[in-house]
Amino acid sequence: MSNTKVLPLLEPEASGAVAPCCPPLTERPFTADEAETAARMFKALGDPVRLRLFSAVASHEGGEACVCDISDVGVSQPTVSHHLKKLKEAGLLTSERRGTWVYYRVEPSVLAAMGKLLTMTPAAA
Repeated sequence: MSNTKVLPLLEPEASGAVAPCCPPLTERPFTADEAETAARMFKALGDPVRLRLFSAVASHEGGEACVCDISDVGVSQPTVSHHLKKLKEAGLLTSERRGTWVYYRVEPSVLAAMGKLLTMTPAAA
């Protein structure tokens, strides 16, 4: 008997990406869950070191960066790891271990959702 469990597939939106957050601020008031999600993202980016790390990953060639390439942000390596963990917990980064190094990437859907969140809808403009 196998312990294998089949997990359901997530259906992407029409754009091909699953939006991790919320509608534009000007579209309608947020639900409690949407506000919680957006606040978690903004709180994670509210720290200058985390913002630098997020920017370093997002702007790195190929859209991903090894922790060895982005750890020079003026804090110790354990502190870098702590901040990267917080960015992952907020849903802003994903990671993959390759040998002894961990590679981080910003999912395109996250950047798209963050941009959408801060975009004015035509009705509000």
